[in-house]
Amino acid sequence: MSKRIFISGASSGIGEHLAYAYAKRGANIGLAARRTELLEKIAASCRDFGGKAHIYQVDAKERLATKEAADDFMQKVGGIDMVIANAGIGGHDDLMSGDSSAINNIIETNVLGVTNTLIPFIPIMKEQKSGVLVNVSSVASFLRIAYHGGYAGAKVNIRLMADSWRLTLTKYNIQVTTICPGFIKTPMTAELKGMPFLLPVDTAVEKIVNAIDRGKKTFVFPWQMKMMIPLLRVMPDRLLRMFGSN
Repeated sequence: MSKRIFISGASSGIGEHLAYAYAKRGANIGLAARRTELLEKIAASCRDFGGKAHIYQVDAKERLATKEAADDFMQKVGGIDMVIANAGIGGHDDLMSGDSSAINNIIETNVLGVTNTLIPFIPIMKEQKSGVLVNVSSVASFLRIAYHGGYAGAKVNIRLMADSWRLTLTKYNIQVTTICPGFIKTPMTAELKGMPFLLPVDTAVEKIVNAIDRGKKTFVFPWQMKMMIPLLRVMPDRLLRMFGSN
């Protein structure tokens, strides 16, 4: 039976290429994102690769719309095997503006986008006593980053939340995997500078799929960034400021 996989943030970057990777395995995929025209192209490519695809034009911050998409997908394909909460954005905290809109949008997208995407599928996974929940966090969840506290804080939130969920859901045979990438070459990172150990998106997705297959709890990569985390945690504030941009 084809795997039934729902992916948020599927219109570009990691989400798009995860869809292709699973389509090549013949999966039946729900593609969710805000940009319908991109989803239609990706769905066509998934079908060319041998998979099936259903598109859902939703903003992951919208709870009801995301739940409706989840329910529709499960009804169409007869259940669920894996959900990948990939929708997320970066950005500057904009602390000096006096307006919390920018940081609120980052936090809501990266945190509520995960809960809105994953939770609607959990009751069915509990009932069938199987399933995989994948949460895309970041290496940033281990670090303090100048000017990007909203992003780093949101990624900490979803990583620790997944650790807590795992304690609850293991008895139902539900796997909870958190992915913590470093810098990946995607549209989201296109304008960033100084990205050490940058990985092509295809390479990153191959590593992610392998980590999910192996049932990893938390997967931090590339290995160079993982090795640097202890050093960066004790690095003086004056040096860490150099990694951000004001």
